[in-house]
Amino acid sequence: MTRNHKVDGLVAGSIASTPDMLRASFNCIGTAPGISIGSSCFVMDLANPAPNGERVLLYADCGVNPNPTADQMVDIAYATALTYRSLLGKQPKVAFLSFSTAGSAKHEIVDKVIEAANKFKAKIKAENLDIVADGELQGDAALVPTVAASKAPGSEVAGQANVLIFPDLNAGNIAYKLTERLAGAGAYGPILQGLARPLNDLSRGCSAEDIYAVAAITVCQAIG
Repeated sequence: MTRNHKVDGLVAGSIASTPDMLRASFNCIGTAPGISIGSSCFVMDLANPAPNGERVLLYADCGVNPNPTADQMVDIAYATALTYRSLLGKQPKVAFLSFSTAGSAKHEIVDKVIEAANKFKAKIKAENLDIVADGELQGDAALVPTVAASKAPGSEVAGQANVLIFPDLNAGNIAYKLTERLAGAGAYGPILQGLARPLNDLSRGCSAEDIYAVAAITVCQAIG
């Protein structure tokens, strides 16, 4: 029904595992035009504002792609920016995160993040997208204006980020769980994105409130 446009979106998974849901989603719905892979993000509803004043951040990818390539990170960043726009209605400010800021450390896993950030910035320019992006940035440089002024002066994103792109699933999954459990943030997701139609997964331990929240997000994706 979702694939054939008889409904605008789908929420499922309360009695199915996430891998089963993902396989069904990718096989039946497929990816959106111009995006090669599906991905996920978590909507982090912060208990207290971030140092840059943001109350809601999007973390990606925290649930689907274990070790994305630079090109796949570009697709993840683009899909997450679209999700942010559909949910928050504001300009996405995308930070590609690493343990290095603006060349402060050298390693092949940093090189991947730099390549992804540069390719995404080129995509923004070529397609005239209302998105700003930068990387590689450490977490504090992405979110704390005073740190950004020292580590990445002149960056459009440093100290102002609202979308955080992690280099791999290890980093993303750990970060969202720490933010949720130690900082008391609400964590909604994984929100599936990059698909041709809105479709979202539930935990098999979900509550009625969880179903309501994910359904509301799916509605926003369908409108956006």
